[in-house]
Amino acid sequence: MGHLRNRAKHQPFEVAALITTPVCGVLLLALDVRPPSVQLSMPEPIQLGWEVALIAVGVGGLLGIRWPGRLSTGLGIEFASVLMLGTITGMYAVAGQQGIVAASLISAVVLGSFWRIAQIASDLRCLAHGHRCTTHRRVVGGVT
Repeated sequence: MGHLRNRAKHQPFEVAALITTPVCGVLLLALDVRPPSVQLSMPEPIQLGWEVALIAVGVGGLLGIRWPGRLSTGLGIEFASVLMLGTITGMYAVAGQQGIVAASLISAVVLGSFWRIAQIASDLRCLAHGHRCTTHRRVVGGVT
């Protein structure tokens, strides 16, 4: 089976989020500035872990999308990264309850992440079963 080098163009919002998260993580670390809601709701070690996770999510997710090896490996890396993205943005949405508009927007990223996780899980299941399901056509067509 060929590699899907063009998978990223079919997930523009995911790619945009994965590009933005490491930038946010680096800026938070470099500038040593945190949103007040994060400072109030998370202990300092958790804040640091959250910032490092932002960097890891973006780098890992983009690596998974552009993985040059087996499709299943790339999807697995992307799956783990998007799962982590949904989790850490969920932490921020809960921490940001004071700002309902910001929390609503961040919650959309959480929902989108978990939606994408379901798609990737379906694609991986399809690959594991020897491409016998209809999802395979979507994967091969590059529309994951």
